[in-house]
Amino acid sequence: MNKKIKQASSYCLGLLLLAFGVTFSIKSNLGVSPINSIPYVLSLITGLDQGVLTTSVFCIFILMQIIILRKDFKPINLLQIVFSSLFGYFVTFSNSIWTFEVPNSYSFRLGLLVISMCFVALGLMFYLAADIVPMPAEGTMIAIQLKTGIEFSKIKVMFDTAMVIIAGILSLVCFRELQGVREGTLIAAIGIGKILGILRKKYQKTVEDFVHNL
Repeated sequence: MNKKIKQASSYCLGLLLLAFGVTFSIKSNLGVSPINSIPYVLSLITGLDQGVLTTSVFCIFILMQIIILRKDFKPINLLQIVFSSLFGYFVTFSNSIWTFEVPNSYSFRLGLLVISMCFVALGLMFYLAADIVPMPAEGTMIAIQLKTGIEFSKIKVMFDTAMVIIAGILSLVCFRELQGVREGTLIAAIGIGKILGILRKKYQKTVEDFVHNL
């Protein structure tokens, strides 16, 4: 199989798994991930499709990269627009197929959250292995890192915190209560990285060998 086809397939599979993770986190009703918190709250406020709003927010991230990097912004990173649209479609598709009723059981909802984290971790492993372009949020963090020299891990914490604060403010202003930001948001922020670390340690080399070796 052609290397570029394998890269694209790995990237798209990763995005689909990430979308599944978004849906299951919503189903758990224990809080969505920091990056998806703003699109989710906006979907509750406006009634618009979450996939469309995810794409819109991601396009704002790309615009931020252009403003931050200016002449250092590489044209290939405009592919993020294509993949943002694809991811938005995958979120809409995922929400349409996972339509099961969720029992009013906290332990069951925790189980859905764990499944969500596994989907996200798997998605990250496949999309990172493709090594094409970063997703818009990560691309923005990388842009900030290049211009400031601040460690990526610290930027991620600040970026995620900003997303949660903005989503929380929007939620409080419009609903007088928090929507989409709960304990699951914190659990996911910590747990996804842990699960991804385990998966990459065991399977990353196998996935990368398949994607990049003819």
